[in-house]
Amino acid sequence: MSNKTAIVVGAGILGLATARALGAKGYAVTVIEKSQFSLGASIRNFGMLWPVGQPDGKLYNRAVRTKELWLEYLNATNIKYNSCGSLHLAYCDEEMSVVEEISNFFKSRNRPVSVIDTNTVLENYNGINANGLLGALRSEDETIIDPREGIKKLPVYLTEKYNVQFIWGAVVTSILPNIVITSEKKYNADLICVCSGADFETLYPALFKEQPITKTKLQMMRFKHKDPNYELGASICGGLSLLHYKSFRASPALTKLRIKLVAEMPEYFKYGIHVMVSQNAQGELTVGDSHEYALDFDPFDKVEINEMILKYLKQLVHIEDWKMTQSWNGVYPIMTNGDTDLFLKADDGVYILNGIGGHGMTMSFGYAEEIINNL
Repeated sequence: MSNKTAIVVGAGILGLATARALGAKGYAVTVIEKSQFSLGASIRNFGMLWPVGQPDGKLYNRAVRTKELWLEYLNATNIKYNSCGSLHLAYCDEEMSVVEEISNFFKSRNRPVSVIDTNTVLENYNGINANGLLGALRSEDETIIDPREGIKKLPVYLTEKYNVQFIWGAVVTSILPNIVITSEKKYNADLICVCSGADFETLYPALFKEQPITKTKLQMMRFKHKDPNYELGASICGGLSLLHYKSFRASPALTKLRIKLVAEMPEYFKYGIHVMVSQNAQGELTVGDSHEYALDFDPFDKVEINEMILKYLKQLVHIEDWKMTQSWNGVYPIMTNGDTDLFLKADDGVYILNGIGGHGMTMSFGYAEEIINNL
């Protein structure tokens, strides 16, 4: 075990995961966060732990490890979660071909998936649109948490379990070897990990410009069903999500599906829309999302994007009894060269962990553990 000190800059999910990994290695960890609590992309998401979307091998294993660490924390703190799995619905032959090929591929890798027919879907899941439904890919891996609650309570857990200390409302202005400087004070540490998400650009502007990295803006909505006991039964998505996640590229049939959907709904690809709905343990239904890519964005949501998301959602599930309670957008950094993350040595003892894209909930614990164990 180490008796060294470490500072983590940023208290989003990647910063908190890095603090956990450092604490587990015996570091005396301090987390410095500019806000009074975590309020960025880490709480503006589905709350999905989503191994099904990760390619087989290293990334899938990382997602499974991340899920293990999430459940360890959630069970220790009695935070409710929904281990509902996922359902990828198929409404055309091209989608069904992908579902069948991916199921065979995943099964050969011992992943917990199966193809289920239309009757099985309709008998076991609520509100599914039966019109044209051919079947679905069922995966048992996926779990839904409420990121607002899960992220909010995680610092307390890290303090209790690993004695991680938190400094809130402190803006980091510069970083030197072994020194983090805020507007009010200097802090010393043997190791510094910068996990500041989109704020990476402000701390290291020149280094940021050198990287194949940009930012993504997403739009999402939250609903409640008029029946407080309504349970969807799984996280639901369709053909657009088959195109979105890299794991499904193992299907040769994906090319035909892409050609079909791009021709039929080009406006969805313009805004990077793929449509999913998850239900947390409180019964809330989270719907999204879109992907606009730039370094800066219009701060206002586009009504047409939300309308397109809901139009497609109606092809998957009946939403007549749903009432919208919230809508929002979030921004996070993402790699432009296909990489799944960005790890840089910025200075002696100063490391940047970033670029994990839209997979922070699914991947951060495992990714941070790998990085810290290899330092």
